[in-house]
Amino acid sequence: MRFLFITLFPEQIEQAAGHSIIKRAVDAGLVEVSCINPRDFATDRHRTVDDTPFGGGAGMVLKPEPMVAAIRMAKQQLPAARVIAMCPGGRTLKQDIVEEYARSGQDLILVCGHYEGFDERIFNWVDEKLSIGDYVLTGGELPALIVMDAVARFIPGVLGKMASAVEDSFSTGLLEYPQYTRPVEFEGLEVPEVLRNGNHALINRWRRKEALKATYLHRPDLLAELGKEDVLLLNEIKQELAGDNNG
Repeated sequence: MRFLFITLFPEQIEQAAGHSIIKRAVDAGLVEVSCINPRDFATDRHRTVDDTPFGGGAGMVLKPEPMVAAIRMAKQQLPAARVIAMCPGGRTLKQDIVEEYARSGQDLILVCGHYEGFDERIFNWVDEKLSIGDYVLTGGELPALIVMDAVARFIPGVLGKMASAVEDSFSTGLLEYPQYTRPVEFEGLEVPEVLRNGNHALINRWRRKEALKATYLHRPDLLAELGKEDVLLLNEIKQELAGDNNG
């Protein structure tokens, strides 16, 4: 899968793609990362890519000419790619969107904003707007890298075991259950017995219950749709928590 970043700071993308799992995926040919700099399409001697906003106001706005030229060049390189502009006005990135991108197998062109944002006309050359949350950053590079990282994990071979991505937080609709490794005892804290007895049915039930508990305590908004067995487990959790509070 190919990820092409339209960015004023290609070194930021290249540095991030040069480490850890993404680097191994690139080296293995599973992921391809490239950049196009809109400054290369600026026509003045200062390579200007921004200007003051019409109507007044603080900050600078990215000009349409170099940005659209960069998008056109990107589409020449990846004709079937989806063009995504990273900006606060887009739909919020969630796990189902990540999986949607991964399932499609479609290459992604990620357009990174900067300054006060894009000239509105640029969006005529974009397939969709995407935000990573209700806050403002100094540029779109970090959000775009988050999109690549999240999507790349679902590409077969990137993690080694596909199940690792499927079982992570949010893929099941819940927060993840607690994880433990050796040693069994650390400063008086022990790994739960159920994880050490080899009974996989009990282990799976414990993990599901703990995932429900974590979600109930920290992200109850994710519990809108539960099956019958999950409802029973959640009732157990509520009774146990009520007992702890009364005790």
